[in-house]
Amino acid sequence: MNTRPDTIVLIHGFWVTPRSWEHWVTHYKAKGFRVLAPAYPGFDAEVESLNADPTPIERLQVSEILSGFKEVIRDLDTPPILIGHSAGGAFTQILLDHGYGAAGVAVNSAPTEGVAVTPLSQIRAAFPVLRNPANRHKAVGLTYDQWRYAFTNTFPEDQAKATYERYHVPASGHVFWGSALANIHPGHTDTYVDYRNPDRAPLLFVSGENDHLMPAKVQASNAKHYKAPGTVTEHVTIPGRSHLMPAQDGWEEVADLALTWALDHS
Repeated sequence: MNTRPDTIVLIHGFWVTPRSWEHWVTHYKAKGFRVLAPAYPGFDAEVESLNADPTPIERLQVSEILSGFKEVIRDLDTPPILIGHSAGGAFTQILLDHGYGAAGVAVNSAPTEGVAVTPLSQIRAAFPVLRNPANRHKAVGLTYDQWRYAFTNTFPEDQAKATYERYHVPASGHVFWGSALANIHPGHTDTYVDYRNPDRAPLLFVSGENDHLMPAKVQASNAKHYKAPGTVTEHVTIPGRSHLMPAQDGWEEVADLALTWALDHS
């Protein structure tokens, strides 16, 4: 007998913390779900603290991120719904591939290994990190103008500024560079998934039409890489949305779409 998932695990991306899920946490709890929004190792500090001292960000490792999420999920009584944003979307894919989760939703997802589509807007949005190889050993923040372009390009100006002040933290240059070079390194990298895994739980990609950092064509390509017969992989694009969809006006529509799809397919 199938058991309806009663827990949702929200996985944040780079340049933000679990605070970026604050609206979704409240929304899903009001629907009766247990909602967990774990932090990356060292990211359980407040945004203001991480901006003041980004040392935990500099030390970040993908293996530690994934181990932390796996530990959270193993402690649950039933497999949860996984919803990841940006880099959290890539981590959602990896966790599903490793057998964790009843269903997954990747919102404006970073790509996993082998997805080679790189639109110009993505190069421009990622340039603050990738322009200097020395950034591989640093925590790299965004200026407001860079945040505006990469995260909130369709937001009203006042909301864009408010999200920058409330959510922005530096990102790990080490992890970001590793992801950028995933397709040219020999052997598998931290973002590898088995696209032919027949046991992977259902996966939905949700893209913002106007996302500069992770354009919809990146997720479309990522979705097409999954080849295993019998598995469910779908992709939808939401008109008029930027990268920071979890905090953009109309976020309720995206949150409900993600939950409904996951419940229908888990």
